[in-house]
Amino acid sequence: MKKIIGLVTIGLLVVSCGEKKEKKEGFEMNRTKTEKKAEASTESVVIDMDNDGVGEYKNITFSEEINADLAASGETKFNSICIACHMAEQRMIGPALKGVYDRRSPAWVMNMISNPDQMLKEDPIAKALIKEYNGAIMLNQNLTDEDTRALAEYLRTL
Repeated sequence: MKKIIGLVTIGLLVVSCGEKKEKKEGFEMNRTKTEKKAEASTESVVIDMDNDGVGEYKNITFSEEINADLAASGETKFNSICIACHMAEQRMIGPALKGVYDRRSPAWVMNMISNPDQMLKEDPIAKALIKEYNGAIMLNQNLTDEDTRALAEYLRTL
């Protein structure tokens, strides 16, 4: 008799400890990872080589040869103020800058470097970039014409 009571008790324990399939209403969280596709290194804003932007720089053309001294000065400036938001080949807070002159005119780039406040208010490409980069704006670094030109020359080396 004790054996039968023991077996019944064990049976009840097994049945009662089994998995319950109750459906609970409310919030459900799924913690499975989903794979994200790699982002492109260039922005999807339209390429426009005819837009010089808004500012003092118009119809800028570069010589064929890169000025190494000017580019070195621009690299130093880039590494001190620009690298917080920009990388050469990867999107960060701002666009990747490698090949920027394949997407924008030299005058547009120099106007954006020297006067981002006005560009972000008035230039259609700059406005589109704000949207693409989730409202992140480029801060005005109050650069001199020499600094602007040096940064523009450095960007040619990327």
